[in-house]
Amino acid sequence: MLRGAALRVTRPRLAVLEAVRAHPHADTESIIGAVREDLPKVSHQAVYDSLRTLTAAGLVRKIQPAGFVARYESRVGDNHHHVVCRSCGSIADADCAVGEAPCLTASDDRGFTIDEAEVVYWGLCPGCSTNENS
Repeated sequence: MLRGAALRVTRPRLAVLEAVRAHPHADTESIIGAVREDLPKVSHQAVYDSLRTLTAAGLVRKIQPAGFVARYESRVGDNHHHVVCRSCGSIADADCAVGEAPCLTASDDRGFTIDEAEVVYWGLCPGCSTNENS
């Protein structure tokens, strides 16, 4: 994947890519922890740089729901959306709203050629819903 994106293959990049795959929607600190299980001496900066490079290359997607820290996922290129818990911040994938990408039609595209729509559904996850009803 790295070579296919014209990126140099490095141990930090491989470890970050694997951590993002293994922990979808993880924040940077969680990814650093996961990477350090394989590369104990990797620096914060190496992980940040790898995340930035992998995101720019389209191998990783950065999402940042309003009010929450950035999260990363390896599911890219399919224009899926997310559902976010207002209480605990958990995030789950939600497939395309309707039909093929961009999933939604803007009422006025202002002359833009739209190829993607980003939707965030907000609510309470099952665990938080149960706690509020208790």
